[in-house]
Amino acid sequence: MKKIAVLNDLSGLGKCSLTAAISVISVMGVQACPLPTAILSAQTGFSSYYYDDYTEHIGEIMREWKKMDFRPDGIYTGFLAGDVQAERVLEFLDTFREEDTKILVDPVLGDNGEEYPIYTEKLCEKMRCLAEQASIITPNLTEALLLLYGRGRIRQIWQQLTGAEPERFREMAEQIGAELAERFRGEAVITGIDLRDTGKREPGRNRQNTDADMKIGNLICRGTDAEWVVSQKEGGSYSGTGDLFASVVCAGMVKGTDTAVSVKKAVRFLSKAIHDTVLEGTDRNEGVCFETYLHELNE
Repeated sequence: MKKIAVLNDLSGLGKCSLTAAISVISVMGVQACPLPTAILSAQTGFSSYYYDDYTEHIGEIMREWKKMDFRPDGIYTGFLAGDVQAERVLEFLDTFREEDTKILVDPVLGDNGEEYPIYTEKLCEKMRCLAEQASIITPNLTEALLLLYGRGRIRQIWQQLTGAEPERFREMAEQIGAELAERFRGEAVITGIDLRDTGKREPGRNRQNTDADMKIGNLICRGTDAEWVVSQKEGGSYSGTGDLFASVVCAGMVKGTDTAVSVKKAVRFLSKAIHDTVLEGTDRNEGVCFETYLHELNE
């Protein structure tokens, strides 16, 4: 059975990170081998949580895995606690990566045009080093901009993006995706992009969008080629959806599945889970109701 080393945090509540990854990767017929980057009582969207940084333990786990001649078929990185920990993760890649090892980097840096509190320029630079070694990277649009330009230019570019009409917005997103693919020499999948498909914004005014107007796009970029996988937007932003998405893509990558096929599978899976979550009225911090549909990932 193929194995993926999953370097991510473990949150007791919120159905994200390792909780999401282990479930998805396992049901897709690949062994998930977790290495926690942090232990949390609950994901950071909750008002209170316990947090334990696991940086000092990464080397200890690496030494034990090296003794056992651990050879993962894939390596998947998610939340990293800072630039020092990111350096340990780069050492992990140097130790365990072989010529045919597939790497997926989900660069957790920010969202909605803002950096997360953990963000530093040093951490972003280490994320770029990881992305340069990746077969696939799965940033959201904010993280794509941070990888390319850092904190300095993101406000200006984000303002331009959010002020653009739908067709121009897509063109700009595709240009960002092409820059990512060129810079990091792999496949870039920009995830969870809010798309407005209908209506025009009146000059000088923000148009109120309806649910029917809004879509969610995932943009796959290979060199200069771009492919959109779009679904209807339902509900708000839920904990763990990016982790579930990246986990489907990572398991597919290790199994040799085309990225576009995996992205479409992930979108179908998440659309059903989010629909049930909206009907149930689940708080966004609790995550989505994905368990019912896990079996479909092995079809």
